[in-house]
Amino acid sequence: MGKRGSRSQSQLLNTLTKKQKKHLRDFGEEHPFYDRVSRKEAKPQICQLSESSDSSDSESESESEPEQVSGYHKLLATLKNVSEEEEEDEEEEEEDSIVDDAEMNDEGGGSDVSVEEEMAAEATESPENVPLSADPEGKEDGERPPGTSQASPEEFTDAKHESLFSLETNFLEEESGDNSSLKASQDPFLQHVNKELKEKEIQAVATNPKTTHELKWPILGQLVFSSKFQKLETFKPPKDIDLKSLHLQKPLESTWTKTNSPFLSDPQKSSSPFTPLQKELFLIMNSYRDLFYPESTALKNGEEIRHVYCLHVINHVLKANAQVLGNNSRHRSQKFGVGDDDDFRDQGLTRPKVLIVVPFREAALRVVQLFISLLEGDSKKKIIVSNKKRFQGEYGSDPEERPPNLKRPEDYEAVFVGNIDDHFRIGVAILQRSIRLYAPFYSSDILIASPLGLRTIIGGEGEKKRDFDFLSSIELLIIDQADIYLMQNWEHVLHLMNHMNLLPLDSHGVDFSRVRMWSLNNWSKYYRQTLLFGALQDAQINSVFNKYCVNMQGQVAVRNVPMTGSISHVLVQLPHVFQRMEAENLASVIDARFNFFVNKILPQYRDAVMSHTLIYIPSYFDFVRLRNYFKKEELNFTHICEYTQKSGVSRARHFFLQGEKQFLLFTERFHFYKRYTIKGIRNLIFYELPTYPHFYSEICNMLRATNRGEEATWTCTVLYSKYDAQRLAAVVGVERAAQMLQSKKIVHLFITGEK
Repeated sequence: MGKRGSRSQSQLLNTLTKKQKKHLRDFGEEHPFYDRVSRKEAKPQICQLSESSDSSDSESESESEPEQVSGYHKLLATLKNVSEEEEEDEEEEEEDSIVDDAEMNDEGGGSDVSVEEEMAAEATESPENVPLSADPEGKEDGERPPGTSQASPEEFTDAKHESLFSLETNFLEEESGDNSSLKASQDPFLQHVNKELKEKEIQAVATNPKTTHELKWPILGQLVFSSKFQKLETFKPPKDIDLKSLHLQKPLESTWTKTNSPFLSDPQKSSSPFTPLQKELFLIMNSYRDLFYPESTALKNGEEIRHVYCLHVINHVLKANAQVLGNNSRHRSQKFGVGDDDDFRDQGLTRPKVLIVVPFREAALRVVQLFISLLEGDSKKKIIVSNKKRFQGEYGSDPEERPPNLKRPEDYEAVFVGNIDDHFRIGVAILQRSIRLYAPFYSSDILIASPLGLRTIIGGEGEKKRDFDFLSSIELLIIDQADIYLMQNWEHVLHLMNHMNLLPLDSHGVDFSRVRMWSLNNWSKYYRQTLLFGALQDAQINSVFNKYCVNMQGQVAVRNVPMTGSISHVLVQLPHVFQRMEAENLASVIDARFNFFVNKILPQYRDAVMSHTLIYIPSYFDFVRLRNYFKKEELNFTHICEYTQKSGVSRARHFFLQGEKQFLLFTERFHFYKRYTIKGIRNLIFYELPTYPHFYSEICNMLRATNRGEEATWTCTVLYSKYDAQRLAAVVGVERAAQMLQSKKIVHLFITGEK
């Protein structure tokens, strides 16, 4: 590609509109209509384009010859061009507000960029490509202004300007690193993608019982290896680990140590570039088994885990792309008709290979920053990052926007840091030391999105505008901070999993001779690796892991039981009464809990003596049901939920503190997002055990907010069933929970509290 010209030529390109740049690219000169008119006749300025220009000399000569037209037609053409010029100027202002190409290239290392690359970057930044990469205004697809076109299949592709990042038209460069790791027979990547399943094995998956085996590792603790395929293999972590034995693709062997240095006590003297936790996690990831790790918290080890799964993602993408580029070179060097087409099967039905689901934009920002750090390292030659300035503007945050003097727990500050917008999606393409942000989905290697951002694209049944073909060939799915999705909308996660690895409805320009056979057979879900990280054991998260993770390599789940529950962190002297309710099956628990509460619990608190009663409700649907019942019975109550206005929250807190309202219905999601301290509580009712174990102690400790010598009258009642075993163990400890589940009697616990 040609290099950027002189400074005057660069300034000339920056002053041109989109239409002028298109004419300049096609014909090699500015359109005569846009010439500056002066007294002296001036020749049009000629700008040298790259050798890869589409136009030929004959075309430019034929098009530049003036046509003999009448004066009337000249006048009409002038009016038309003026209106078009005004429209193009408006489009130019919108594009300039999104990103400045010159500043972006300076941030990417100041390397020279060809005119063709500027054209490609301009095409990717045009507003018509935005809906599938990111929506800066936060509008959904149905909220477009009138006159704009709806999303079309062309928005998912960018075939005209894909020469820079296209896998099909690029070849493996010698300086980009050798391909020795791909040739090694022990490479787990090649062992995974080249393993061929048989039809009998696939048919037997539905009927085969799941075989399990338990092992205890030094750091992760109790691991459960499981598989529905006939052969179940387990392994133990070695004491020492060598980077070369991990088959990392270049340049990751040199960049990982520096990138991971914040978590190493002494990076220079350390024998291992991994922390003990990272070492065990990466060994499982690199074996391409599914992994569920429910002990990842933003306050403790969340960033440490993010580093290691980003290493696995980049390693996977670089190997997959290197295999494609290497086969491109081999295919080009061979004569026509020589060789077996099966030797070149190295792709899926669509290009996206990795999907990373994160809850907030801040998490997406950190993931992309890790990608850049892993590809760049100590190298003096900076990598090219397209649209970097725009990405920093849309995913970054302003520290001054955060309201001051907010006293919140440490775990709250760790979760809600930076930009906490939960509606986003972005495509990332990686090729030969270059990263392209905001790439169209079907031209991306990695997709980073929130469940809500994916749901607005996938759509629902009956919607005309929906697309989920880009999920057809996902080889690596990472769901980070899964517990937060329980507080957002878990239905979006289930909707996503139901659309993973389905056969695409369109071909999207794929070369079927290069598609792997297991992808053509619709067996991609058996080759997909799923990494699931969360902060707690929950039945809904376990259900997703058990139902949708059917990797042929098997599954690994961390199953450590809590020996001491969160009840030990209660600082007030409070009697805890745990009342067990009976339910025939899991589907009837909701109705059984409501009937038990209305008939057994609520009558004990109807008396005016039992005032200042807070009812903690984890589920919003249960909250609505109780609220309607309280209105029907005309009970003296108020309520606070995640949808309550700020003024309504203030009124409810005031009425409850003054005793004007006897009951306060309080939702868990409000507590998760706000963490307000409710004053005036004398009686606590946990309608259901909290999702987060530490919420139990936080709510109980709110009784200390008003100390009026009423400790003797404080009460705490908790409802539970046998289906709440995980939550109960997290609150009271595994040993006490086992005793409570075996006994059907009411359990009274008294916590003395810490002085």
